[in-house]
Amino acid sequence: MIRRTAEADLIRLRRYEIPIKRVARNLCLDPALIGAIMSQESRVGLLLDNGWDQGRQKYGLMQISRQQLQPYVAWDSEEHINQCSNILVLSINEVRARHPTWTWDRQLRGGICTYHARMGNLQVYEEDPCSSDYNYVNSVIRRAQYFKRNGF
Repeated sequence: MIRRTAEADLIRLRRYEIPIKRVARNLCLDPALIGAIMSQESRVGLLLDNGWDQGRQKYGLMQISRQQLQPYVAWDSEEHINQCSNILVLSINEVRARHPTWTWDRQLRGGICTYHARMGNLQVYEEDPCSSDYNYVNSVIRRAQYFKRNGF
């Protein structure tokens, strides 16, 4: 299921390849990770109405909450990708600071979870606390792996 979704999203993702790679290079992020979050959160814009989710609480390709989005920029712009990717970097660094003994993989997974859920404290790690079906982080990782194999 994730592979088919990622295959379809890869076509839409190509439209944003240059800004994604530019932002990733500037922030020392893997562009495949940025693309995977776009795919997971908004199906690279497919699920959005003028940039907003159905509840009009999250905005843009990477679906950041109203409270975190300052200032408002075009939902599919490089500025938006940069703004949200900076929040992702801050989330990863927050987890790294709180859990210095975790492996890099666990810190990255915790950062992805923190980006998504805005969790203040990650105590339990064996299951993915980011979604009711415990699959959010694994889905993002699998999408990123697929995108990386396909040029991101």
